[in-house]
Amino acid sequence: MFKLSLDPQTVKQWKRFRSIKRGYYSAVILVFLLCLSFFAELFINSRALIVSYEGKWFFPTYGKVIPGTTFGLDYDSKTNYKELKKLFKEQKEGNWVLMPLVPYDPFETHDAPVDDVLYTYGAEPPSWETQHYLGTDTLGRDILARIAYGFRIAMSFSLVLLVCSYVAGIAVGCAMGYWGGAFDLLFQRLIEIWNTIPFLYVIMIVSVVVSANFWTLVFVMVIFGWTAMTWNMRTSTYKEKSREYVNAARALGASNVRVIGVHILPNTISVIVTFIPFSIAGGIAALTALDYLGFGLQPPTPSWGELLRSGMQRLDHWWIVTSVAVAIIIVLLMVTFIGEAIREAFDPKKFTYYE
Repeated sequence: MFKLSLDPQTVKQWKRFRSIKRGYYSAVILVFLLCLSFFAELFINSRALIVSYEGKWFFPTYGKVIPGTTFGLDYDSKTNYKELKKLFKEQKEGNWVLMPLVPYDPFETHDAPVDDVLYTYGAEPPSWETQHYLGTDTLGRDILARIAYGFRIAMSFSLVLLVCSYVAGIAVGCAMGYWGGAFDLLFQRLIEIWNTIPFLYVIMIVSVVVSANFWTLVFVMVIFGWTAMTWNMRTSTYKEKSREYVNAARALGASNVRVIGVHILPNTISVIVTFIPFSIAGGIAALTALDYLGFGLQPPTPSWGELLRSGMQRLDHWWIVTSVAVAIIIVLLMVTFIGEAIREAFDPKKFTYYE
């Protein structure tokens, strides 16, 4: 029977990570929220989970758009399942609709009371009666829905950015540290020149020339963000290549690619792992800042930065800026706790400061 066997050092690092409670539980909570966000349509959506009509069951959440005429309504457009639920309840014919916990999608607007001066812009405070648990923004869109879907976009953006930046940075950094000499000097000068280019100006130009989307922003940020990991990997590779095990691998006839990929890279894994949480936090903060300034994802994409800008423009609607600010602070705080726990776990010296 196959049995997974972990390296003793890995087991020791894992136990050390679990001993730092705030980092470990932050990781559990963040992974749980990330998994939930990828199935957000099951919890936060204007489409019904299940519709039982005349003995037939329909599952509109992930399926095709079902017109209202399918359920006996007098329109061919997309079914309004909240109204359908009320209609079935009034008819009392055995038909029923099961809605998600939050029956709104991030794009759906909700009209505020017109006789209330405070809410003339469409914003409505938190209410259990209307099921807008965090209220609505200035356009009448559910804040909880936009925060949840914005979290999925922000985390996906930071993870994709992390992978792309690390692949480029690790490859170039290892090559610089391993071969050194003229190759190293050439790339050092190129990176120094590249880092002098103002990143924000480039984003502004890109936003004017083309409509910025998810992949456009990832591409631009990877172009300017890969250099950070390059310096760290260059230093680690330069140190590791002088070790005896590298000289032994060379003496046995191992190729340069094998020496780097099989021997040097696994021994620099601690450098890579300890920077991952902080890179994720940086990606989330960067996307939020770009969206706040108007150079990020285009409306009506659910975005924490756009929601924060909307709340800052209407501070009398306190629930808007409060909700998104608390969400940003909590996520970044959890990522920071995870980062310091990982850094402590991979540190050869065991500190007790974080325990």
